[in-house]
Amino acid sequence: MPLFAKTPVEKMTEPYHRRWWALLVLCLSLLIVVMANTSLVVAAPDMTKDLGLSSSDLQWVIDGYTVPYAALMLVLGAIGDKYSRRGALVLGLLIFAGGSVMGGLVDETNLVIVARAIMGVGAAVVMPATLSLLVAIFPRAERAKAITAWSATSGLAIAAGPLAAGWLLENHAWGSTFLMNVPVAVLGVVGALLLVPPSKAEGMGRIDYAGGLLSMVSVGSLVYATIEGPHFGWGVGPITAAVVAGVGLLAFVAWELKHPNPMLNVRKFTERPFSGSMMAVLFFFFGTFGSIYYSTQFLQFVLGYDALETGIRLLPLAGAVFVGAAVTGKLAPKLGVKIVVGTGMVIGTAGVFLLTQIETGSTYTDFLTPLLLLGFAIGLSLSPATDTIMGSFPEDELGVGGGANDTALELGCALGIAILGSLLATSYKDKLTDMVGGHLPAEAMDVAKDSVGGGIAVAEQVAKNPQGGAEQAQTLLGAVHESFAHAIAHTSLIGGIIMAAGTLIVIAVLPGRKHTTKHGEEDAAPATEEQTETVGA
Repeated sequence: MPLFAKTPVEKMTEPYHRRWWALLVLCLSLLIVVMANTSLVVAAPDMTKDLGLSSSDLQWVIDGYTVPYAALMLVLGAIGDKYSRRGALVLGLLIFAGGSVMGGLVDETNLVIVARAIMGVGAAVVMPATLSLLVAIFPRAERAKAITAWSATSGLAIAAGPLAAGWLLENHAWGSTFLMNVPVAVLGVVGALLLVPPSKAEGMGRIDYAGGLLSMVSVGSLVYATIEGPHFGWGVGPITAAVVAGVGLLAFVAWELKHPNPMLNVRKFTERPFSGSMMAVLFFFFGTFGSIYYSTQFLQFVLGYDALETGIRLLPLAGAVFVGAAVTGKLAPKLGVKIVVGTGMVIGTAGVFLLTQIETGSTYTDFLTPLLLLGFAIGLSLSPATDTIMGSFPEDELGVGGGANDTALELGCALGIAILGSLLATSYKDKLTDMVGGHLPAEAMDVAKDSVGGGIAVAEQVAKNPQGGAEQAQTLLGAVHESFAHAIAHTSLIGGIIMAAGTLIVIAVLPGRKHTTKHGEEDAAPATEEQTETVGA
């Protein structure tokens, strides 16, 4: 048995015998890419204090990763298809590790943002490569099971990131949350060379770089506008970005429709299984990641849990993801994609709506059921939707398929955090102003309204001030907690309504188990086969 995996998948006459070990490497690579965002949530307070981050600075430390990550996945997935999917995985892990080293060692805000952007570029290479390699390595009969494991890893990372970061922050500075990625990335590189076979598209034509550029500009501008506009006002920059995104999208569609070898065949969006699954991924992660984002803040800032304690309390969510993944593996072949994905979205929507009951006296127990529902919904819905998306692409476009799936996922996360985060901030600010407006100096009030962390910091300063005292500080702290609880309930109501609307749209678009293929033949195959067919509207 050779030490390194050398035989290309395309030349194998039977399924790769070490494919499950290869899947472990792919899931490990996916894990650190997703953890890079979730771990930063619990490290943010330490970073803010150490670097003196403003609200804008912190937003871009977080989202400096998101913009290149979302914008580049489609084109980098195509490049991986063309030249080497395993090579793309290895290169992406090395770029990601390099950005992590930089982020862990620098102590200046702009350099941290640059490091996060470098990590985002690496993630944009890794993410589609993991999916394209998975689909290339596994035979169709096992593909749904492998994608279920891949999907469950995404859910695991939601809890694993805060848990690992919280453990490190007990005894180390925030830079350790960057550096922890390095040994895992190196392990992924070694594992890829030893266990993941080479793979690339055979007979693939020239890459549509013009289409790739248009997709980068469109998605990147859209993500920038949704981050910058809701949080910091719709000035010239965000408005320009929104216009560029709209014009770029129209230009992209027009170009792809006439190009003989398009980057992404946009006609796929007329196929109901593909478009319905893409919308399911986008809407689902819009609601779930936005909800987890502000729920974590409540656990830290209002209930007073430290980073490690917060990570531990997210573990039930990860457990629920695995339960949902196990259930979907049994139900999807019997019930079909529409029922399973639709049911998962209904459960996720219910989890978001439950957060409308959060109030000042809420405890961790009040968050437990919503977290369990959201985790179960992730495990139930993501795998069949991803399987359907990947099954819509031929073997020479697997990287593009992975890029399309991951762009919908990351765009949903970015929109959820940006839009719901903006609603949260506005609701918190308005409520706090109603409660304590006029009782604080203007400068202190501005800090308190900026964020719940700012409000707590002002209360601490009031307690130390002879003109304030403990009683006044406690009154302000109570107002901050009540305002934030009100903001979560209000934001969850709007997020739940958006999720409910998205659920109805997805259920309407996804076809039933018996539908007509492109060739006009009726197909009533089980979901595991149905998901890999290219079907028409």
